[in-house]
This record gives sequence, structure tokens and C-alpha cells, in this order.
Amino acid sequence: MPLPGFLSSLSSETLLVIGAYIALGGAYLVVVPMALMAWMAKRWTVMGKLERTGIYGLVFLFFPGLIVLAPFVNLRLQGQGPQA
Repeated sequence: MPLPGFLSSLSSETLLVIGAYIALGGAYLVVVPMALMAWMAKRWTVMGKLERTGIYGLVFLFFPGLIVLAPFVNLRLQGQGPQA
């Protein structure tokens, strides 16, 4: 099956490099930050000092992806009961 448009003129090595960039970019901007947010939401109140330090280091490392996902996440704690 031929590739559409200008992609048909590119070599297979070039397409492989483009695919690798897309995969690594997706992992850096979406996959790892989603896993990091899920971990933080689950463990926020029970983390030890070393675990929290490690998580803060990962937050620093994956900050661009966390900013991309931030509008879609609600990390507020649940209340103790029904509010009036």
C-alpha cells in the first residue's frame, strides 16, 4: 500500500526516524506524565520522604507533559461527607 502525499518520496530510514520521534515525544508528553499523575493521586497522603523527593524529581523532568495534561486533571481531595 503506497503512502499518501509527500511521505511516498521519503526513504524507509527517514520514516523510521520520524516514527521514533513521534513515539518518544508521545511517551514524554503523554504516557509518562499520565502515569506520574495517577501515582501522585493514589499515594499523595501516604508518601514517605524519599518517595516524595523522587516524585518531585520526576515532576521536574516531565514538567512539559504535566502542563499539557493539567487542564484535564482534578487532584482535589474528596470531602469528609455531604456538604450543606
